[in-house]
Amino acid sequence: MSVKPYTQAEGSKKEQVTAMFNRIAPKYDFLNHLLSMGIDKLWRKRVVRIVARKKAPVVLDVATGTGDLAIALAGIQPKPTAVYGADISAGMLERAAQKVLKRGLQHTIVLKEADSEALPFSDRFFDAVTVAFGVRNFGDLHQGLCEMNRVLKPGGSLVVLEFSRPHIFPFKQLYACYFAHILPWWGGLISKDKEAYDYLPASVLHFPEGKAFEAALVQAGFEVEKSRRQSLGIATIYVAHRPLQ
Repeated sequence: MSVKPYTQAEGSKKEQVTAMFNRIAPKYDFLNHLLSMGIDKLWRKRVVRIVARKKAPVVLDVATGTGDLAIALAGIQPKPTAVYGADISAGMLERAAQKVLKRGLQHTIVLKEADSEALPFSDRFFDAVTVAFGVRNFGDLHQGLCEMNRVLKPGGSLVVLEFSRPHIFPFKQLYACYFAHILPWWGGLISKDKEAYDYLPASVLHFPEGKAFEAALVQAGFEVEKSRRQSLGIATIYVAHRPLQ
């Protein structure tokens, strides 16, 4: 069963997720770094290092949000040919555009309002596709993964950074308490949208992490290279590629 942000509201998961991110966009960056205690920046750096193995790549960052990962990818050396950031939320993209202009990256980063399940790009266009904390928000996970496969060149890489669930005692129990109670309280207080931050732990709980997500990648046509749990399992980086044939 798909988890939606607003249990009492009408609309599909996709529609509700779009409305949610438009609503919380003004406080998103502040809350994201505060509630993760800044460790999300380290995880993104690890994603960038993986993509940086390709020379002057054309990269797509799906569910780019306020553009943190797209901006980090633009710093790859030698410079990427182009970085595209796609997101369904106009509110988040507005914040991303401000950050891109402030850093003078408007000639490297192209932002597009787009649905991850119907990407407005040609087949076999990108050398790499990234997603940071976005796949669990897809209305149709399989369709979103298939679209990313479609726009990748044969041999192109997909790097997914997503929340997961720690398994080690007692960190598992401590983190579960923080994630289910403290994070939603603080997030709701600051953003004025408690349901959005109730949705976060619920969406992680229902996301098919680990081997289950690897199986979803294979079903969408990818070959899985590796999965690495981060920070005792708070997040996982999945690396896959589109087969050459």
